[in-house]
Amino acid sequence: LAMRFEWRFAISAIIANLHDVIIILGFFALFQWEFSLPVLAAVLAILGYSVNESVVVFDRVRETFRNRKMRNLTVAQILDHAITATMSRTIITHGCTQLMVCAMLILGGETLFYFALALTIGILFGIYSSVLVASPIVMWLGVSREDLARPEVQKKPGESGAVV
Repeated sequence: LAMRFEWRFAISAIIANLHDVIIILGFFALFQWEFSLPVLAAVLAILGYSVNESVVVFDRVRETFRNRKMRNLTVAQILDHAITATMSRTIITHGCTQLMVCAMLILGGETLFYFALALTIGILFGIYSSVLVASPIVMWLGVSREDLARPEVQKKPGESGAVV
């Protein structure tokens, strides 16, 4: 993420991912549920989901920063716009996944129960962290338009836009 976007986005995605893992592990520790290899696989799957969701939101942030029509928006407004623009995609993606995970939770038996339980917790908190943890941290770290948008090239008077 640091190479694709900017270091502030990478830091916020790491913190959001740690948030997801700590929440899942916290539930398992608090209720003393069995932690096994399938649960570890679920935690890793949630990490992938969370990184993907963060990339989608951050890509929309970068796109909005570069949009000439939205130059007058503040950083908070740009982040809000990016979250709003990706919300329907997030709900559909995570909702469809959660339907399948609920089927595993109910019909999967003892073998898949904790795997599906970890995925359920992770999906619910993963949506929350990508939107309400990662984005505010990016803003708190001081991201600006100059970090992501290419500077405008000023034309000299009488110069055409044609490339020779």
